[in-house]
Amino acid sequence: MKDIYQLLNGNLLFHFSDRISAFDIPMVNPVPRKGEVLCKFTQFWFRSLRTKHHLIREHDKDKIEVMKLDMIPIECIVRGYLYGSLYNRIVKSNAYPNIISQNFNPIKAARLPEPIFDPTTKSDEHDLPVSREQIVSSGLVSDDEFEYLKGTSISLYDKMSKIVDEKGFIIADVKFEFGRDLAKGKIVLGDSIGPDEFRLWQKSAYRPGRDQESFDKQLLRDWLIGTGFRDRIENSVREGCKIEAPLIPQEILSELTKRYLWAYEQITNIKM
Repeated sequence: MKDIYQLLNGNLLFHFSDRISAFDIPMVNPVPRKGEVLCKFTQFWFRSLRTKHHLIREHDKDKIEVMKLDMIPIECIVRGYLYGSLYNRIVKSNAYPNIISQNFNPIKAARLPEPIFDPTTKSDEHDLPVSREQIVSSGLVSDDEFEYLKGTSISLYDKMSKIVDEKGFIIADVKFEFGRDLAKGKIVLGDSIGPDEFRLWQKSAYRPGRDQESFDKQLLRDWLIGTGFRDRIENSVREGCKIEAPLIPQEILSELTKRYLWAYEQITNIKM
C-alpha cells in the first residue's frame, strides 16, 4: 500500500508504506520495512523489464517520483500456475473458465500449459474477474488496446519468470497496471511491482497438489484463512455489512519482513 502526492512539477510522489491488506481488506498493524522493500523491488523491475514505464527517480528508501498517468481501471493479471482465486473459482464452480483448456488437470499449484491473461475490475472493495467483451463494451479500452495489454502483460510475466528462475524462484502470478501518458496518449506500465503484486515461490520447495510456501503476502492470507477471516468476508459481502480486520500476530509480521528482505536480496543481489 502506498500514499500518493502531487508534486509541483506535475509528477507524482509514491510513498510506500508498511501497511498491508489482504482479500482487499486493510489490516490493522503494519509490516516492518515492507514499504522499503516494495519501493526497491518496484525500481528493480521497472529497470529490468525494459519496457515503457512511468518511473522517473528515487527520492528516498521508500519513495519514488513517477510520471502522472491516466490510469486504466483494470488489473492486468497473468497466471502461470493454478493457484489462489483462479483455483478457488474452478473448485467452487466445477467448471473451467474459457481461458483454460478442458483437458487440463486442475491440481492445486499445477503449472498451466501457458500463461493466461485473467483481468479483473479495479475496485476499492472487491476486485472481480472481467471478460474481454465487458472491458471493450464498457469503453475502458479499444479492442486493439485490449490486445496490447494482454500481449504486453504476458510478455512481462515471461521476462520476470526468466529473471527469478535463475535465482531459484517461481512467479506463480503477477498483477500489472497500465496508464496513458497524458502528453502522448501512449499506454505505459504504471503503479508498482513488488510482493503485493506477485506470488513468489522457491523452486526447491515447489510441490504441485498442495499449498506452497510463499515469499510474498500469501503467508498473511494463509493465516487469515486459518482463522476463518476469509469466510467472514464472504458472509459480510452477501449481507452487505462491514468487517473489521484482526490484529496480526508479531510472529507473522516478523516472518513477512524476513521473507520480503530475503527474496529481494536473492533476486537482485543487493543487500538491504
